[in-house]
Amino acid sequence: MDHVKLFTDTSLACSKLITGRYSTSFTLGIRTLDERLHLPVYAVYGFVRWADEIVDTFHEHDKAALLADFRRQTYEALDAGLSFNPVLHAFQHVVRRYGIDREFIEAFLHSMALDLEDQSYHSDLYNEYIYGSAEVVGLMCLRIFCDGDQALFERLRAPACRLGAAFQKVNFLRDIRSDYEERGRVYFPGVVYQRFNDATKSEIEADIKADFEAAYVGIQQLPRSAKLGVYLAYVYYLKLFYKIKKLPAARILGERVRVPDNTKVLLLLGSYFRYRLSRL
Repeated sequence: MDHVKLFTDTSLACSKLITGRYSTSFTLGIRTLDERLHLPVYAVYGFVRWADEIVDTFHEHDKAALLADFRRQTYEALDAGLSFNPVLHAFQHVVRRYGIDREFIEAFLHSMALDLEDQSYHSDLYNEYIYGSAEVVGLMCLRIFCDGDQALFERLRAPACRLGAAFQKVNFLRDIRSDYEERGRVYFPGVVYQRFNDATKSEIEADIKADFEAAYVGIQQLPRSAKLGVYLAYVYYLKLFYKIKKLPAARILGERVRVPDNTKVLLLLGSYFRYRLSRL
């Protein structure tokens, strides 16, 4: 028995378990990818999820120290090609296999560190944070989808960034109350929580709409192995965006908008039929 392979396979299975426990929506999207892409994308999600947990969950601990240790272990795993943290072992395996850029990893960890401090998000810092917290995650996945095709990666790089930005901005809009009440921050530049109104909301929505439109152009050019899964994530977030868009600002400050599970199933079916009919 190849025990090294068993160790790696078991580590990848741990990332799959983490994804299933933390995000039913993301798991559903991964399952619609070609099967060979499942475990690599689970590995990326597991890494991202664990870093996010450090920042958002363990308030009774020194989160800066925890994140610094996680960062150190990440680079040790990447350098050695081994970690006894199964999440980091699975991640380094995928980084090496698909040539995921360390710059993406560094940008992601930098954005996680930004969340540990009180920040006033002016435009440059806002764009920097979105790049590191969302766009590079999409770029990591794009490396997997392109599987060594550098020309395809460069062609789809900008749309992938716009898709990640759209997702993150929708999250910011949906979670504007909890981000302010629990973390004392509003991510949108120049927006004062107490003066958040319909006009401000409309400006933000126009920016998000432009991101979605630019991203769709890239989705149409994805390899068939990845197209349905990415499109499903796109239509899910677009549905969430439209639900938010219909509500006045006061409602957004008073409730967290969700897409019901039965609607997710309908979105999956609709996406599948569009995919099968080659209408994406």
